[in-house]
Amino acid sequence: MSVRVRFAPSPTGNVHIGNIRAAIFNWLFARHEGGKFLLRVEDTDLERSTPEAIETLLECMDWLKLDYDEPAVYQSKNTQRHLEVADELEKKGFAYRDSRGGEGECVVFRMPAEGELEFDDLVKGRMRKKAKDLQDFVIVRSDGSPVFHLANVVDDIDMRITHVMRGDDHVENTFKHLELFRAIGSKAPEYVHLPMIVNNQGKPYSKRDGAAFVGEFREQGFLPDALFNFLVLLGWAPGDDREIMTRDELIEAFTLDRCKTSAARFDIKKLTWMNGEYIANQPREEFKKEFLARMARAGLPATPLFADLDSVLDPVQPRTKTYSDIPSNCIYLFTDDFPFDEKAVNRRLKKEGVRELLLEMAEKFETMPDFTEEALELIIKEKGESLGGMGAVVHPVRVAVSGVAEGPGLFELLVLAGRERVCARCRKAAEMAD
Repeated sequence: MSVRVRFAPSPTGNVHIGNIRAAIFNWLFARHEGGKFLLRVEDTDLERSTPEAIETLLECMDWLKLDYDEPAVYQSKNTQRHLEVADELEKKGFAYRDSRGGEGECVVFRMPAEGELEFDDLVKGRMRKKAKDLQDFVIVRSDGSPVFHLANVVDDIDMRITHVMRGDDHVENTFKHLELFRAIGSKAPEYVHLPMIVNNQGKPYSKRDGAAFVGEFREQGFLPDALFNFLVLLGWAPGDDREIMTRDELIEAFTLDRCKTSAARFDIKKLTWMNGEYIANQPREEFKKEFLARMARAGLPATPLFADLDSVLDPVQPRTKTYSDIPSNCIYLFTDDFPFDEKAVNRRLKKEGVRELLLEMAEKFETMPDFTEEALELIIKEKGESLGGMGAVVHPVRVAVSGVAEGPGLFELLVLAGRERVCARCRKAAEMAD
């Protein structure tokens, strides 16, 4: 039978990276196996599953290029089918009516009273649980609405799902669902339970740990391909040293035997590094479009103070880790009215002798025959040797000219800025130095 997998989110307005990671794994598995990747929107919670929440979900999937192969299934439209199955289960003795909490009669599924329940997880291996540790559970509420367990199983049957791939917080649900499949008389799919995404303390990664929703990463300037690539590596590895991988490479390499069973630690530094690699290799026109949009949003000019835009972007693009770095990491290239990083000022300018150094360098720069990278390196190196190293000159001059401690190569930056502007900025920064 051809592989058929599904992503079955409950839209609530935000899409957690743990949920979208499950979608990515399902998508890759389907593409690798030449099967079908399906979307089922479990929208039975009408208070939370609003049209806006569903639209957010679909936008996230579109942004990450998670295309599905058949029209989306909306679970709320299948309620009658779910209730018909519940009636059949009740008639056959697999379910019974019970008043729980005094709120009216529910339909309750009858779990085995004794013995051991088990199944083979394609990643975790043989999973076992004593029947006595699992209680009977409600499948239809007293208001007549089907519960997740019933709807989930019935829809998987109707969609002919062959593999269910979801987080390992669903393992206990799987024991229940397998009993439902048996009672209904349908062959159960294969199950894969993915390791949880955790923080540095080994606890489930949440909003408290930083950005946790796809929309937040998008807003902060992460590229979809970078986030996709990073999330694949949370719980899976290609079996070699590769980390930056194209979609086609991931599809080709993705097999379940390379999925991990241990929790996957979310490392924002690694994601940021990976995103920087993707930005560095982005076509210039794509980067320029986003760059100009971010500058406009910040109310800054689109034209640099010096040189043309592409000349400025040459050093800026490979040093941009996320789009949110724009414009803070290059504002000094577009206006003379730029902020100074307080830490950089305290560390590099608030030191004895820096005021005199900046004034002296301004004088030297003014009298240089040629304001070139080579000439600047010689003059700064010469002064640095008298102070114990080039860093004693490079760091204060960089902060004076840019307001920040990092950026393009200093000599490249000074030539871009031009002699007159460099000298003026050194003298202005000298006023901040002790």
